[in-house]
Amino acid sequence: MNAHTQPAQPVADDRQSLDARRIGTPALVFMIIAASAPLTVAAGGVPSNFAVTGLVGIPLSFIVLGIVLVLFSIGYAAMSRHVHNAGAFFAYIAKGLGKPAGVGASLTALVAYNSMQIGIAGMFGFVLSSFLGGQFGLEISWWLCALAGWVIVGLLGVNRIDLNAKVLGVIVLAEFLIVVIYDVVGLSHAPEGISADGMVPTQLFAGGVGAALAFSIAAFMGFESGAIYNEEVKDPRRTAGRATIIAVSLIAVFYAFSAWAMVMAEGPNGVVPRSQEFGPDLMFVFLAERSPGWFVELANVLFLTSLLAALLAFHNIVARYIFALGREQVLPQALARTSRRTGAPVAGSLTQSALALVIILVFAVVGAGSEDPLFPVVTLFTWLTNMGAFGLVLLMALTALAVVGFLRAHAAEYSLWTRVIAPGVAALGLIALFITIVVNFNVLIGTEEPTTLSWLLPALVLVPGILGTAWAWRLRARRPQIYAGIGSGGALG
Repeated sequence: MNAHTQPAQPVADDRQSLDARRIGTPALVFMIIAASAPLTVAAGGVPSNFAVTGLVGIPLSFIVLGIVLVLFSIGYAAMSRHVHNAGAFFAYIAKGLGKPAGVGASLTALVAYNSMQIGIAGMFGFVLSSFLGGQFGLEISWWLCALAGWVIVGLLGVNRIDLNAKVLGVIVLAEFLIVVIYDVVGLSHAPEGISADGMVPTQLFAGGVGAALAFSIAAFMGFESGAIYNEEVKDPRRTAGRATIIAVSLIAVFYAFSAWAMVMAEGPNGVVPRSQEFGPDLMFVFLAERSPGWFVELANVLFLTSLLAALLAFHNIVARYIFALGREQVLPQALARTSRRTGAPVAGSLTQSALALVIILVFAVVGAGSEDPLFPVVTLFTWLTNMGAFGLVLLMALTALAVVGFLRAHAAEYSLWTRVIAPGVAALGLIALFITIVVNFNVLIGTEEPTTLSWLLPALVLVPGILGTAWAWRLRARRPQIYAGIGSGGALG
């Protein structure tokens, strides 16, 4: 398969505006949650966290991080009432910390979000390949399976955003249902009884807590994406902020409860060794022992659709970032074109699809001689998603500081809590978390000691940000009219 096999797409025209007033609060909540992939986190991320860190207190980590992110969301929501821009982090940082910082943040965001999207494609390809082999005896390479997901996402990515929201809503509801059933079955079979284990502070705040928090923050990635759709929501002043706070609260409580249910299902003394034995298969192994075969097969199918939903959610985010940067001529203006028929950012969508295609094929070629069936998981998925989490935590910390800077001009409109205290505390927490990720990055990518990858992968996220900042300074000197418009795509003041 080559670039000529890209999904047939509607031709973009000269429009440079998104299709407005299509997304309500419930739809946006589903789109935000879809990016965090509930079933993928519960089935894959949580047992992996138990296995790598050896800590029983993983459920508590979601509460701790949830508190930090709710504090972040308070100021973020307030700022979203004033800045309506598809390049959310880019526009917020430009407004609060200056245009050079904003342009630098925009390129780091592009790398981070693309890394999340393309990394998940590796996991999707592996899971679909394994599923087809186990159920039908078909031996199909992971990269062909990844490209099947690429085609579906490419087609949906250029359609109306409300169609995307409906598809994601159905998938997310099904994911929640499967995990809730697992939680109920797990609690009803608790071998060591029901207890507070998993929520006890000493079970989290011990050696390995840094790695645990670094793993768990990845489960929230995408929660901040609500503001990216602020040009397409029904109520730009309220929808994104309200949906962000609702989504992050639901995500934190849901993941904490489900991780605690896993501790109860396996027993506090058994959850770590069982996670180390079965890894991401732990939930399905448990269900296979206690539920009908058809239900386990359904859970596996929904695991696939969970990954597909996350692919689509991050694809939509990247497409809108590219649109926003093209509209303000930070990137070529042609990238701001949207479809007359669907209102979707077609140029941005096609660009993201093309980049994903290239990287998937590169990993397919590199891994052609590998006998490890987990190759796309331990390389493409692990490397890129941790790159993405690294970059996004840094951007969230900078955005929290930008909120403080921006809301100084709105002192009469917001309380000290909203303007300074909540975003300030969130910034401190996110900076501490970013340092934790840097320190534990070798653990996150599966190496015991620091390696070339330990610094190369973070550098791939940071260097574009540095170059973007330099580019903004060049624009200020050479093209002041373009520089003056940076971050203003949808700002209301």
